[in-house]
Amino acid sequence: MNRVILLGRLTAKPELRHTGSAVPYTRFTVAVNRQFSDQNGQRQADFINVVAWRKQAETVCQYFDKGNQIALEGRIQTGSYDDKDGSKRYTTDVVLDSFYFVESKAQRESSANSNSNSSDVTPYDYQENNSNSINVEDDPFADFGDSVSIDDNFLD
Repeated sequence: MNRVILLGRLTAKPELRHTGSAVPYTRFTVAVNRQFSDQNGQRQADFINVVAWRKQAETVCQYFDKGNQIALEGRIQTGSYDDKDGSKRYTTDVVLDSFYFVESKAQRESSANSNSNSSDVTPYDYQENNSNSINVEDDPFADFGDSVSIDDNFLD
């Protein structure tokens, strides 16, 4: 069984692209918190590459922006290619099957409109009938009145 379920924040605004045969797709990265802290008490995150196709790609690009929270389901897909130097490169992506809006439209727009210090933005718990809840204090991207900076160059 190959199933992945993630809850995280987008590290950049997804950009819609098209294949040579005009099939829409997008690639984006989701920062997902680890369940533990390091030796210094800091929470770490993993940066997971995701690819979405067709209508899902169009919808993700239309409604999500850098810093927005997303819950998604998909499957892991690995691949390889030869780079310009002739070196073999390996890839691991999550291929999107479905996604869920975790924040309200106002919350998404608020986080998309730069690093505002809005105190009226509260995290939204998307888990309705699940005993596991999201601990907001463990979320380094939660709005505690401080701005959050995500370095896009980290992924290059």
